[in-house]
Amino acid sequence: MLQFSDQSLVIGPEALPALATLLRQPAVSRVLVLADSNTARVCYPRLKPHLPIDHVLIEIPAGEEYKTIQTCDTVWTTLTEERADRFSVLVNLGGGVVTDLGGFCAALYKRGIRCAQVPTTLLAQVDASVGGKTGVDFLGFKNQLGVFQEPAGVFIEPQFLATLDPRQLKAGYAEIVKHWLIADAEAFNTERHNGLFVDDWTSIIRESVTTKQRIVAADPLEGGLRKVLNFGHTVGHAIESYLLTQPGREVLHGEAIAAGMVCETWLSVKKGLLDEDALDKIETFLFSVFEKIQFILLETEAIAEYARQDKKNAGDVINCTLLERIGSAVYDQPVTLAEIIDSLRYYHRL
Repeated sequence: MLQFSDQSLVIGPEALPALATLLRQPAVSRVLVLADSNTARVCYPRLKPHLPIDHVLIEIPAGEEYKTIQTCDTVWTTLTEERADRFSVLVNLGGGVVTDLGGFCAALYKRGIRCAQVPTTLLAQVDASVGGKTGVDFLGFKNQLGVFQEPAGVFIEPQFLATLDPRQLKAGYAEIVKHWLIADAEAFNTERHNGLFVDDWTSIIRESVTTKQRIVAADPLEGGLRKVLNFGHTVGHAIESYLLTQPGREVLHGEAIAAGMVCETWLSVKKGLLDEDALDKIETFLFSVFEKIQFILLETEAIAEYARQDKKNAGDVINCTLLERIGSAVYDQPVTLAEIIDSLRYYHRL
């Protein structure tokens, strides 16, 4: 079992048995499981044998549009009605929406109860469940409300990936690519030739999680270095948030981040940080995996406006994470709204 600070991180077939051991500790009074309508159906049956018989299942609707305070109200109401006390554990079974929202609900209920993350998507396994970030969307802005709170443990069972459709798997791959681009040039140069042709994701998940956890351990509350993990997210979140307001045009988080990485790589070149050859390599690879997100030029200003609410900003300054070379990122790079618009126009032309 891998340990980080006083938390448990278990990857592989031993993950769910390790969770069962955690939940059998005398200090655990109640166990409640948060799942969405998809994971309740396809993942919960695999988890259930590892849970106490008297656990409670809380089911919420699936989808980013339900990552809201209103959904939290449903969770908190159930926790209250079930008389969950401060020695209870909330097990979050799902992708990024469930792990983010569940962690947030646990952090606020009775000033904080423990939660355990059981991520079921590739994106949640390599990114969302690790690092202690929790949150919900508010007024259309991604993760506008949230707290930092480490879970009691993260239990990653790669076999859950067999429940995903190809689009969801591909979306999670974007966060793996991000980790390569900000911190592991060797992996990028090697693995980009394999793409999604992976028989067993375990080693890739382990390496990606290790990269993220090393950065988080150095800067748990995102005062500096941890901001490099936001590469692709300033523009990516803006695209994702805008399209969430357009019924029928919604995109997955990883899809938006892939587009954001193209835009922010281009910005890195325009800022004199990165060379054109690196842009060509990154761009070629990303478009070999991810389909281009469609929007019209007239929408670029409306999309860019969402970047004004990015959490890395300082006052009116939009701070972005950019690349200085493949495998190395720099944070707190000021960009203007006009530059973000230009990056979106560049992406549109490709």
